[in-house]
Amino acid sequence: MISTDLQGHPEISSLSPNQHILPLTAVNNGSRLEIGGCDVTELVKQYGSPLYILDEFTLRTACRQYREAFHQYYPGASQVIFASKAWSCLAVCNIVASEGLGFDVVSGGELYTTLKALELSGLDPHNHIYFHGNNKSVSELQFALDTDCTIIVDNWLELETLVSLTQKLPSVKKKIMVRLTPGIECHTHDYIKTGHIDSKFGFDPQQIETVFRYISKQPSLEFIGIHAHIGSQIFELQPHQDLPQVLVEWSKKATAYGLSISELNVGGGLGIRYTATDDPPSINEWVKTVSESVVAASKTHDLPLPKLIAEPGRSLIGSACVTAYTIGSRKVVPEIRTYVAVDGGMSDNPRPITYQSLYQAVIANRMSEDVSETVTVAGKHCESGDILLQDIQLPATEPGDILVVAATGAYNYSMASNYNRLPRPAAVLVNQGEANLFLRRETYQDLIQQDQLPSRLVQQK
Repeated sequence: MISTDLQGHPEISSLSPNQHILPLTAVNNGSRLEIGGCDVTELVKQYGSPLYILDEFTLRTACRQYREAFHQYYPGASQVIFASKAWSCLAVCNIVASEGLGFDVVSGGELYTTLKALELSGLDPHNHIYFHGNNKSVSELQFALDTDCTIIVDNWLELETLVSLTQKLPSVKKKIMVRLTPGIECHTHDYIKTGHIDSKFGFDPQQIETVFRYISKQPSLEFIGIHAHIGSQIFELQPHQDLPQVLVEWSKKATAYGLSISELNVGGGLGIRYTATDDPPSINEWVKTVSESVVAASKTHDLPLPKLIAEPGRSLIGSACVTAYTIGSRKVVPEIRTYVAVDGGMSDNPRPITYQSLYQAVIANRMSEDVSETVTVAGKHCESGDILLQDIQLPATEPGDILVVAATGAYNYSMASNYNRLPRPAAVLVNQGEANLFLRRETYQDLIQQDQLPSRLVQQK
């Protein structure tokens, strides 16, 4: 069972959110789970379930810890940018931007969402958006150029397309960085390893000098630096210490082609605590490791300190959110397993069936009860693999109880679907006892709003 006793931590803003399974404000109030001063059971009564519950305090704390740690450990300029693929929506983008962070976007849709959030918030997007992706379309590249993003160039086709597009533009150069595959392995799921050589992302090291030579001859492009990302949900610090050294070495080689490196983007990848056995480094430890490595490598190669860019996603928002479900049916397979079903599943959290991801959960209305049974929590979808939690220990439950799965802020809503024609859940933002809806629950009407019935299929009366 997850501990929610924060009595010994009056200064919860000093805690690293990624090291906590539940949001920092989670407390057990008379056997009821509260987050952000709001009773989770009451939130479900008001907004329905499944329900994403995002704790504003935890999200803002993570943003501030990243920003302040770079100010503490890195003597040069720095910028933290949110990997918005973790959760791209107006409210999340607004909060992140208001904390002084920029944005990493990977599609025209994420770029559009970010721009709209900044526009509605009255915030300036200039120099704060970086556009990633291994197969950007021509229209996406044009959109990025029109909005003055920094484009992270991933491959030859993209580079040549950019040259073609920028040659038609006014004389102002367009900022680009180059994504390098650094060849650094780390212990994570194969699907989220992006730094090793056999990866769909980035230029291989043997191509980079040819890329530098080509860029040096393009007057329409302003080359500002190198980017690399070594993976996701990483608990080791050594790979993050090694990466800046590789990038600075390549920065030195770029100078031979008349290119200067003003920015260095080390990606993200810091893991979070999904289960009691997970032990990720703190945000502070991660930033210290990266910063000291860049400083040391720059000194070794006699280069000025670049502006240091980092792209956390999961470690910013993953632990800030939970998903609340209502428990329904139960099936007992004698001497094998007991299944407890909830009113959501793989459509609101595809990570278990996709990555075999593990989570922990509590019963929001039975927080003081001892665990007494081992159950497997099943989703309601017509798939035998729709299992959210396998063999988890919980208090005895009844239909109507509220099961809360922790650490669902990263990739859950982003990867949600309408499989089995289930409407996607609502999401509420909680803070100091106030709850605000920021994503409405889809309706059945929403499910068919893009459908078109060809006229020849309509029965004539």
